Amino acid sequence: MAEENQLETDAATNPSETSPAATAPNAKATRAHRSQKVGAVVSDKMQKTVVVRVDRLVRHTKYRRYVRRTSKFMAHDELGSTIGDKVRIVETRPMSARKRWRVIEIVQKAAK
Repeated sequence: MAEENQLETDAATNPSETSPAATAPNAKATRAHRSQKVGAVVSDKMQKTVVVRVDRLVRHTKYRRYVRRTSKFMAHDELGSTIGDKVRIVETRPMSARKRWRVIEIVQKAAK
């Protein structure tokens, strides 16, 4: 009993040992990890929006070979990326009917 009380007081006096979600006054710090993807910009004709192509390799169930699958995502772009740039996108709140991603980093600029 005394040991339990001692542990409770240690946790209360030393906040570094408690979880960051419990002590964080900011709600953003407690959010779950958001999905991130890396892809190439294939269109930048819209204002503050780019289309990002993400390639992935999937193993075919019958033939056991790897097949390339592509997905295109519309992402909000405040950084000013252009066609050919390699960018990192992250999930975010719905910004329009088809835009649910945001560009957080330009990984590699396109060769001019």
